[in-house]
Amino acid sequence: MSARKIAAWHDAGLIDAGTRDRLLAYEAQHARPLALWAVFGIGALAIGLGLVSVVAANWEDIPGQLRLSVHFALIVTALGALFWREERLAAASPWAVEALLFVAAALGLTFFGHIGQVYQTSSPLWQPLAVWLALFAPLLLLMGRGWLTAAAVMGGMTWCAWEYVGANTGFGSAGGGGTDPAYLWLALVSALPVLAAPLAAAMRARSIRGDFWRRVEQLALAYAVGGASFACALASAGGFGEGGLSTEGVGMALRGAVAALAGLGVMLARPDVSGRMAGAIMVGAGAVMPLAHATDDLTLAVALLFMALWIGIAAAALVAHWRGVFQLSVGVIALRLIILSFELAGDLLASGFGLILSGLLILGVAWAAVRVSKAFAPRPEAET
Repeated sequence: MSARKIAAWHDAGLIDAGTRDRLLAYEAQHARPLALWAVFGIGALAIGLGLVSVVAANWEDIPGQLRLSVHFALIVTALGALFWREERLAAASPWAVEALLFVAAALGLTFFGHIGQVYQTSSPLWQPLAVWLALFAPLLLLMGRGWLTAAAVMGGMTWCAWEYVGANTGFGSAGGGGTDPAYLWLALVSALPVLAAPLAAAMRARSIRGDFWRRVEQLALAYAVGGASFACALASAGGFGEGGLSTEGVGMALRGAVAALAGLGVMLARPDVSGRMAGAIMVGAGAVMPLAHATDDLTLAVALLFMALWIGIAAAALVAHWRGVFQLSVGVIALRLIILSFELAGDLLASGFGLILSGLLILGVAWAAVRVSKAFAPRPEAET
């Protein structure tokens, strides 16, 4: 915070002279030499890039076993620092533990690819990902503190699940009847990441790392909403292509049921307003998935279904006072309205008059979205 800004606050009557002096003294005591830090950072980056360049240039000349030994030693060193110096690192900076934990997990993930390169082995990608999750996910869950490790856990789970599905079905291209047990199992696997939400919701009040569990819950919620939104986008393009009790239809219903059960679990684990609204969003996302399949290739119906989902998210955000989520929802709805106008008036776009009308519509929707966002968005609060 600059001294000029503090002086401006005092001149505007926002703070008194005593507060101004205390703020100036605090900033002077805790001032950070950013320019010097930048120089050190540039020097460290140059050294790191130089080392990477030297290793890359001589990669083939380094024996594979030596490379693996160094790689493994780096993992052991990072884990040893975490187990024996965690408290000291956390006292110095909580982000030091977070960064070191993420680096250890990243080294562990790349180690499997390194083994494959050295010994010329190959396997479906989901297998090393599953082994990595089995080895490192417990560590991340036990020691994670923020976004970085939460994203690593949820990203690894999602990546592994969809690699498994893709390796077995080509991402949903399997044949068979609507009650094919193999396909239902794969649909269940693809829905598993949402089950992290009730676990995280239950752990938030029981753990001193509440921020980490909050991030895990938010990412699981985003996965459910993203899945429902993608299902609507796929249906809008006629991507399902099958009606009735098809394989994909039953799979979407199963995914939706898992998301809805996860939402109910969040409600039970966190019965406050925020927990109930988060759970309600997941239940709504679960309901949208089979409905998207049922309205496949029905442009207007799918658009209304998509907007109903995001209107529900906006309503939940109003109740829970999530300003950012509300504004995001308004923006998404406005964008979908614009896309719908192009879908319904494709012939008009071939003429200059149609382009003018479309431009005016886009401006009108954007203006309305900004007005709604400013008028109804809740006050900024710490989102939970």
